[in-house]
Amino acid sequence: MKKLSNVLMASVLVFSAACSKPASNTPAASTTPEATTEATTAPETPEVAVMSYAEYDAAAIDDEVVVEAYVQGKQSWWDNKATVYLQDEDGAYFLYELACTEEDYAKLTEGQKIRVHGFKSEWDGEVEIVDGTFEIVDGNWVAEPVDATELWGTVDMISRMNQKVVFKGVTVEEYVTKDGEHTGAAFAYKNAEEKTDDLYYQVTLGDTTYDFCVEYYLCNQDTDVYKAVEALQPGDVVDVEGFLYWYQGPNLHTTKVTPAK
Repeated sequence: MKKLSNVLMASVLVFSAACSKPASNTPAASTTPEATTEATTAPETPEVAVMSYAEYDAAAIDDEVVVEAYVQGKQSWWDNKATVYLQDEDGAYFLYELACTEEDYAKLTEGQKIRVHGFKSEWDGEVEIVDGTFEIVDGNWVAEPVDATELWGTVDMISRMNQKVVFKGVTVEEYVTKDGEHTGAAFAYKNAEEKTDDLYYQVTLGDTTYDFCVEYYLCNQDTDVYKAVEALQPGDVVDVEGFLYWYQGPNLHTTKVTPAK
């Protein structure tokens, strides 16, 4: 992950920046794929032993990896594939398009421990596990958000990638588009007409501003956090909580916004 640190200091003010990968995991209500249990089951004897987070962190991109950790959030399910936020006491993992039946997706409740067998990958700075399979194992644990405020604007912020974090006392900015247009609002829709896509907002602490989002498939327009961001005004001082996703720099997938305490 050391080679990624050079992207941290860039202020991400790009309206079109995606909060997650292209919509290969986009749900479509008209079709229900057939469940195939075989797609979900990890090999009984994996070729790689279960890794600690430190061993996973040290693995090279494209290496085969096996980890055990706890589900902290589910972003989406479609076509027997799931996108999941996973964490243990030492670090966190983003599972992109994990092989998963609809039946097994329902078993991925918050806190459930699973074993994942896949490959370490990178996409525009985000380190993740792809082509994964999983099995449920005994164990349950829910992480408390880590206060990462002191890391804001530093190269060490990347050490919290994919973890559940909170940044306290950040100031909401007027949303400025990639073309430098001042919108007059504190947020911007990716799909303003139908509200069926991500919601963007920008926050500052000290001299550094980041472009964060409410990832639609994680928290849609009916969730409290989506409505909270819609209610923001430039100049509001807030605490923001979520999963520290990475897109050419920190791009918090926000799950909670509250007035600063």
